Amino acid sequence: MKFLCVGCDEPMTLAQAPDPPSQGSLSAIFRCARCGQRVALLTNPWETQLVCSLGVAIGGPKPTRKPLALVRATLAEAGLLWTEEAEQRLAHVPEPVRPMARAAIERYARGQGYGEVDCAVMDEAKARMHG
Repeated sequence: MKFLCVGCDEPMTLAQAPDPPSQGSLSAIFRCARCGQRVALLTNPWETQLVCSLGVAIGGPKPTRKPLALVRATLAEAGLLWTEEAEQRLAHVPEPVRPMARAAIERYARGQGYGEVDCAVMDEAKARMHG
């Protein structure tokens, strides 16, 4: 990532090295060598984890948690993403067995490494269960 001075179209240089991440946030100041314009960068904890997960050295100690652990945990709790078409199709499954069907489809999708359930994934799961 580079910061460019809008007025000079010159790459900005690091003027103040980032302090070690404080409560997951990171700040740094960049300066244009030509005109002296400065810009500050402030990340939130999720952005800091994302940058760390990409292997970019941003100063300070590495996070003790696995990169994006909070994001992964949140997604795991929420379940897989479903397309609108897949949700509509699932709505045709009788109510008493719908939670069981959803769980079976999601189990299949996770096993195949899918991040989203669409109608094609539903067809694959159905073929696997009935095949």
